[in-house]
Amino acid sequence: MKLIVGLGNPDGKYARTFHNVGFRAIEKFADEIDARFTKRMCDGVVAEGYFAGNKLLLLKPLTYMNLSGIAVRQIMQKFKISINDLYVFVDDIDLPLGKIRYRESGSAGTHNGLKSIVNELGDTNFKRIKIGIGRDEKFADLADFVLSRIPDDKLEIIDGEIEEACELLKKELIKK
Repeated sequence: MKLIVGLGNPDGKYARTFHNVGFRAIEKFADEIDARFTKRMCDGVVAEGYFAGNKLLLLKPLTYMNLSGIAVRQIMQKFKISINDLYVFVDDIDLPLGKIRYRESGSAGTHNGLKSIVNELGDTNFKRIKIGIGRDEKFADLADFVLSRIPDDKLEIIDGEIEEACELLKKELIKK
């Protein structure tokens, strides 16, 4: 079984913020494989599905971004999922808007959700699909920017990135 995680904040007021791009990506991926988020477990909401012969468990942590690792660790322990079978959709301020990047491992950088996962798992060797949101210099504080609403003119670009990120994940799952 493979675990696919989308990082974000569960409160509706965050739905269209830059920091919820991971939630948007996993919801899009779930739609594409006909999986539905119907079960609450381990501090998250989960969906189950299949793709390319792989049984998939999809997770949206309900712990809020900065504690995402708690839900990830709980699910991995409950289902005995290996770190090698963990994939995370995440926003990235260090990538320009319109770009995505796949990493097999690496540091958490400035991302608190990734930091939480690394802290809870004690390991940086999990796969990340980073969705570029860039930076906006009018925000002095990064938290203010990532929690701001995505403007209409950038939403189409982000939706395109999410589509590309889902296709990238599918290609990776086919390889495994």
